[in-house]
Amino acid sequence: MVGMKPLERSLEKLDDVRKKKLSDMIGSATDTVLSSGTVPTSSSGAATSAREVTDSSTMRRSAASMLSGKKPIHAAAPAKKSGPAKSTAKKTDGGPQSKASAAPEIEDVEPSEMSLEEIEERLNSVVKTETISQLKSTVWKERLEAIGMLKQDVENLTELDKSAELLVRLLCAVPGWNEKNVQVQQQVIEVITYIASTVKKFPKRCVVLCLLGISERVADIKTRAPAMKCLTAFCEAVGPGFVFERLYKIMKEHKNPKVLSEGILWMVSAVEDFGTSNLKLKDIIDFCKDTGLQSSAAATRNSTIKLIGMLHKFVGPDIKGFLSDVKPALLSALDAEYEKNPFEGAAAPPKRTVRALDTASSTSAASSDGLPREDISSKITPALLKNLGSPDWKLRLESIEAVNKIVEEAHKRIQPTGTVDLFTALRGRLNDSNKNLVMATLSSIGVLASAMGPSVEKSSKGILADVLKCIGDNKKHMRECTLTALDSWVAATQLDKMVPYIAVALGDQKSGSEGRKDLFDWLSKHVSKMSDPAEALPLLKPSASSLMDKSSEVRKAAETFMNEVLKICGQAAVAKNLRDLPSPTMAIVAERLKLSSVHEGISDSVKTVTTSMSLPSKGGLKNIKPGLNDRSSNVGKAASQRGVPARASVTMISSQDSLQSQALFNIKDSNKEDRERRVLVRKFKFEEPRREQIDELKVDLFKHFREDVSLRLWNSDFKRQIDGIELLQKALPSSGKEVVELLDILLRWFVLRFCESNTTCLLKVLDFLPELFDGLKDQSYMLTEAEAAIFLPCLIEKSGHNIEKVREKMGELIKQMINIYSLPKLLPYILEGLRSKNNRTRIECVDIIGYFMDHNGTEVGGLLKNLPSVAALTAERDGEIRKAALNTLATAYKNLGDDVWRYVGKLSDAQRSMLDDRFKWKAREMDKRREGRPGDARAALRRSVRENGSDVAEQSGELVSRSMAGSMMSRENFGYADAHTVPRQMAAAVTGPADWREALDIVALGLPEQSVEGMKVICHELTQAVDPESSALDDLIKEADRLVSCLSVMVPKTFNFSLSGASSRSCKYVLNTLMQTFQIKRLAHAVKEGTLDNLITELLLWLLDERVPLMDDGSQLLKALNVLMLKILDNAERTSSFVVLINLLRPLDPSRWPSPTPSESLAVKNQKFSDLVVKCLIKLTKVCCHFYLTILNLYRYHF
Repeated sequence: MVGMKPLERSLEKLDDVRKKKLSDMIGSATDTVLSSGTVPTSSSGAATSAREVTDSSTMRRSAASMLSGKKPIHAAAPAKKSGPAKSTAKKTDGGPQSKASAAPEIEDVEPSEMSLEEIEERLNSVVKTETISQLKSTVWKERLEAIGMLKQDVENLTELDKSAELLVRLLCAVPGWNEKNVQVQQQVIEVITYIASTVKKFPKRCVVLCLLGISERVADIKTRAPAMKCLTAFCEAVGPGFVFERLYKIMKEHKNPKVLSEGILWMVSAVEDFGTSNLKLKDIIDFCKDTGLQSSAAATRNSTIKLIGMLHKFVGPDIKGFLSDVKPALLSALDAEYEKNPFEGAAAPPKRTVRALDTASSTSAASSDGLPREDISSKITPALLKNLGSPDWKLRLESIEAVNKIVEEAHKRIQPTGTVDLFTALRGRLNDSNKNLVMATLSSIGVLASAMGPSVEKSSKGILADVLKCIGDNKKHMRECTLTALDSWVAATQLDKMVPYIAVALGDQKSGSEGRKDLFDWLSKHVSKMSDPAEALPLLKPSASSLMDKSSEVRKAAETFMNEVLKICGQAAVAKNLRDLPSPTMAIVAERLKLSSVHEGISDSVKTVTTSMSLPSKGGLKNIKPGLNDRSSNVGKAASQRGVPARASVTMISSQDSLQSQALFNIKDSNKEDRERRVLVRKFKFEEPRREQIDELKVDLFKHFREDVSLRLWNSDFKRQIDGIELLQKALPSSGKEVVELLDILLRWFVLRFCESNTTCLLKVLDFLPELFDGLKDQSYMLTEAEAAIFLPCLIEKSGHNIEKVREKMGELIKQMINIYSLPKLLPYILEGLRSKNNRTRIECVDIIGYFMDHNGTEVGGLLKNLPSVAALTAERDGEIRKAALNTLATAYKNLGDDVWRYVGKLSDAQRSMLDDRFKWKAREMDKRREGRPGDARAALRRSVRENGSDVAEQSGELVSRSMAGSMMSRENFGYADAHTVPRQMAAAVTGPADWREALDIVALGLPEQSVEGMKVICHELTQAVDPESSALDDLIKEADRLVSCLSVMVPKTFNFSLSGASSRSCKYVLNTLMQTFQIKRLAHAVKEGTLDNLITELLLWLLDERVPLMDDGSQLLKALNVLMLKILDNAERTSSFVVLINLLRPLDPSRWPSPTPSESLAVKNQKFSDLVVKCLIKLTKVCCHFYLTILNLYRYHF
């Protein structure tokens, strides 16, 4: 079934008697197989006929010969088959293939045995009987004449492919490789060469049959030339990789040293002819080191040195790393040979090609240069990674040096396997406080890039961005180390792959003028070497911005780089790429680079803008508020300074009438995420816009808005700005998609208007913004975190404007914000406003908190957390602030009643007295208006919740069913971003439960944030129940199933609530409550199978959810989910657990997966889920086995 190859090593240990017996048994089995479709091998007279002995020498080593220990002199070096052995019943050797073998099969390279009689019988129609008879003659002239006749017959054959293998077998048998006459030998080799070079597919079995004999002929000077030509023909037919692989062992084991030395010389010519793409370089290098260079014969060593020199021509100096441990004398000889064969790489194309390349035999073709790479993953130990982050700088340095040593030991050729964590650790060292360690890290990263090659890009996970940040260091040596690392990187991955990272670095102001100058100089050296010059075009726009840099060196370096790009890409490509630049920048670029095509495209109005919008002079900057406006204070004045009439600005606007037909917005090349990453703003706290931020806004505005609109919005005349706003206002209803894409640019422009003192323009902006936010609400659009961070700090800070009308509009705008930005996310910005230096801003923020409490309830959105900050303002000197704080606290008292004292924090006696008076006044006011007592509505609803359970929830708009009898509802994103829409009575009903049953009712309502109070009470009861003297456990056991049912419903709700931007506090509470429940075995056993099914399914789904690690405290939540699953498996009823897990092995209902769905297909997700279920089953099985083994040991101990 499998042949004798796998049994050789075991059979060598048998004695002769057993070998002979086993040989007879194998022979009879072989005869049985052959009888099914192959002519049986005849063995009669084989021992007495000398010719038959010669014939048998040409056959493959049989099973019997393996057992007998005889080695036929013809046999080639045994090698692993490229595929499983095929049954000889399906195909006859050398004959036409049957229909059953029409399907593609892996070729069997080991030749089967075939007798001379069988060969003659099959060649009856091809070769004359007289010719074969003469080939057997003992007279050399007759054999010579016969081989000549055979050569003619072969050349005249029209279908040589069908008989190729049989002809080769015939020549190997008669006259065979033991032929003594040189002329006959030459003729035999020529016939085989002709067959190998003529047939469409030359079988590898034929190569195996001939290789030993041909290699011996190469050692003979008389037959060397035709033999080498024959080997070359074999390489063209089956590939040099297969021929080399078979020759290694033949040459190594042959007794004639000429076979080795001359064979290696032929390999030199073969490498020169075919290159190295089809060779396994590791095998050939090992052969040279272990056999060729270790030979005692000088001719063999010299041949090996020539072979290594030829390899150097194709693979380059990297080969030296694999030969560093050879003798010094040989190293000197190798260096001399390297000089004779300098590295040419792709410039040295192969002279010959392989007709039918076998991809299975030449795996090195898939790599970039074919040189072997070592797997270093086992050397990247957890200890090494931990020491890279050690507080001790000496340990960190030792770890970096250890990385360099690992690469050196791997001959600077490593695989990417296991290097992802290493790059992550090294990335941390790029921010090391010790600058020497940063430079050492840069050196290590360069070494890793050189050793890993192109695969470093995927394994490094964007570490190049952190490397480029080091270019901004003020130390020259640091910048030089960075450039050296970049040199190594560009040699490994090419500059094309680095362009996105470099483009970001060029636009980063933190890079510094010296860093950007060095980076431009480096780019100028390498850009001409790019394989595709068009890949450099994305660098033009950040380079264009650098033409306006304050540093003359940066401007000069940027201009030099852009000229280099212009040389290799041409004017047309450069002009096309820069055409959408803002007009001022475009004019400067066109002037510096002398782009005629761009000059022609710039209208007179644009040139006027370029003049009027230029950066102000140093004297002009003194009269401008820093960071607010980078435009000239007066367009006419700026224009007149340059010899342009003051009325040019009017002409500039009026000349834009032809643009009205164009689209107002241009989102073709818009990338909102990139802009948001580029605009660095401080979250929550407002800061005046910086100069570079204003420059970036100008570029973005002119790029993505129609020219006439951009000119109006960026004009220093507020009337023109109002005209621009009116154009936007008209386009707003029909351009919803475009407005969403460019919203960040608009918000940045609005921030500039808020920071200016022109009231007319500000009021126009405040009239436009409500319409804009209503449009966003209609599209169900929610602001991103970046957009909120751009706009909200400014809006909150400026809400304390000194004009009452402006304050009112801004206050209404903040209240409107909850339609497009959730209240929990909005509150931190308002809380920051309470710390403002502007008292009016603080008053407005306090009033807004009171408004939200009155309209949305106290608990919703975390408003209760703000009460201590509001209460603290009652100690302020400013009477208006104290009044606003007291009014807001009175609103809280109206909702909460006396419970409000639990949330106001620590207060002085004077503050408490003041609050008490205000609360009494509020109670009297409520009594006059017949609104009841403070907190009555909340208390009444709490009682209703206890009495009616889920009915209250259903009447209040909650769609969650408390029934756990059926299957759990599908997981959805419940939209907690709009949690402020829940009625305040419902929110108030879930605070301060009296006992654990009321707490369970509150949890059953299903509101994540409000259920926390209920879960606190339940956790306390569970802690008390652990006490043996407590009787509370019996009561809890009766409600255990309901408790777990409610909590299992809360799991997806709390997680979805946190994913909407809220705190993960409710997630932690629900997991902690479940953990305490399942720590008590009696409670865990009381949970029913259906409830356990719902809970386990939810936990496993959230364990697989890709969004959980991205949440606040995501790693802690994952750990808690894992620990909870283990507790359930340990303490829940075993049979129920097994039933649940086995049922979960079926494909899961698609509706159970979280929304939005991950990128994987449903089949992939179900497979991951099943794998996790199997792990749980294995864990549960181990727990059961340990339990029963413990009982068994106790039984044995006692009995």
